[in-house]
Amino acid sequence: MNCSISGEVPEEPAVSKKSGLLFEKRLIERHISDFGKCPVTGEPLTMDDIVTLKAGKIVKPRPVQAASIPGMIGMFQNEWDSLMLSYFALEQQLHTARQELSHALYQHDAACRVIARLKKERDEARSLLAQAERQIPTYADTIHAVQVPLSNGKRVADSENLAPGGKKLRPGISAEIIEELIECNAIFSQERKKRTIPATLAPIEDLERYTQISSYPLTKTNKPGILCVDICHSKDIIATGGIDTNAVVFDRASEQISSTLSGHTKKVTSIKVVCRGNNFVITGSADKTVRLWQGSDSGTYDCRHILTDHTAEVQAVTVHATTKYFVSASLDNSWCFYDLASGLCYSRVRDSTVSEGYTSAAFHPDGLILGTGTTDAVVKIWDVKSQTNVAKFDGHVGPVTSMSFSENGYFLATAAHDGVKLWDLRKLKNFRSFPSPDPDTPTNSVDFDHSGSYLAVASSDIRVYQVASVKSEWNCLKTLPDLSGTGKATCAKFGPDAKYLAVGSYDRNLRLFGLPKKDQDDGPES
Repeated sequence: MNCSISGEVPEEPAVSKKSGLLFEKRLIERHISDFGKCPVTGEPLTMDDIVTLKAGKIVKPRPVQAASIPGMIGMFQNEWDSLMLSYFALEQQLHTARQELSHALYQHDAACRVIARLKKERDEARSLLAQAERQIPTYADTIHAVQVPLSNGKRVADSENLAPGGKKLRPGISAEIIEELIECNAIFSQERKKRTIPATLAPIEDLERYTQISSYPLTKTNKPGILCVDICHSKDIIATGGIDTNAVVFDRASEQISSTLSGHTKKVTSIKVVCRGNNFVITGSADKTVRLWQGSDSGTYDCRHILTDHTAEVQAVTVHATTKYFVSASLDNSWCFYDLASGLCYSRVRDSTVSEGYTSAAFHPDGLILGTGTTDAVVKIWDVKSQTNVAKFDGHVGPVTSMSFSENGYFLATAAHDGVKLWDLRKLKNFRSFPSPDPDTPTNSVDFDHSGSYLAVASSDIRVYQVASVKSEWNCLKTLPDLSGTGKATCAKFGPDAKYLAVGSYDRNLRLFGLPKKDQDDGPES
């Protein structure tokens, strides 16, 4: 029997209890769900009134056109024709899509060219605007200087972009440099958030067992005294500056002096090594100059530039994170922003609120903030982009001799006669202090290691602290003894992975503190 709805033999037969009619089960289910009545009699009908029948497998007869060879050939021909029509339609759609894609790519290329041209015009406009802004205050300050005589009857220009004596106009920090500093800040900020403590960092157990492992006489015997030290971590090169007016580049691997940098006429007060190419060394001196020394393949260093922008002792030099720029700070109440390669001074920032000038300086790891310490015990934080003072920390006693930013970007350690103070840069306040171990001896140096895990303090002795949070205790891991009457420590710097600590003092020796050789080979004791 055939289904009452489809007229064909049902695959799954079902019969109505009320009318006895035969249906295809799936068809009657759908009809009942839509209309709720019998499709033939029109009587109300539910699925409870339907009974499913069990029947053998139905074999449907083949259609008439498939029962003969000519019929099958006709079916194949129809299928082939359909395929050809479908293929033709697809070819047309593909051709249209290719044309649209080609047009879109052309528009994209044209838009990129327009954007590039607009960016170039924008940069040129910013450069012209920056030049105009620099010239306007320069003119105003010059007029003001003409109107206000000094106590000795002379009149001088007080422009930040004039060299000493008003001889030349400095170009200023351009918009391109500011964009570069901002880009560097964004990159280093992101890297700092993802930074982890390196597995090669010396563990606390090693620092607790540090002792003096070597000592090297680097300065002249007639004028002994190492005042500053810096380390190139990638090449393990140590540079020192001393009272004897010389700077020394020391190769730790060979334990030999690579080069002696002679040229300053007074003591070298600050030194920085820039690990780029054959290395650069920057030295600041009490002779009021900054010298740039460039290394060669042979390991010697030649003086490339002598910078004379300051009018008093240069007390500090610090290198920007890009290693392309650096800042010098002087007792003449000013700091200068330089290009390392050319030695060009882009900007000289004077501060009339400082009584006797700057005694220390350091760049923040991200590069947009500069810290300076003054002779009147004040720590100042500067926005490098605008060269404006954005924060000030009071509380020290005596000149701020040294400062160091932690690699976490949140902490600043400063040293003065009264000891060390730690500042929270997020809340702009002092959260911990370490008094000087000897009231008669100032604290001369502070240094965070490159991972921001340890802090070294140099005074009458050398102390190493474990860096913790604002609320946690900063444990003193090791107190290295004073230098046995040979001189107080003037500077301290962590080596790569804090595997050693380089210390300079008023005697002529550079001392290295770390694990003895046998302990390095055997590893930590259990």
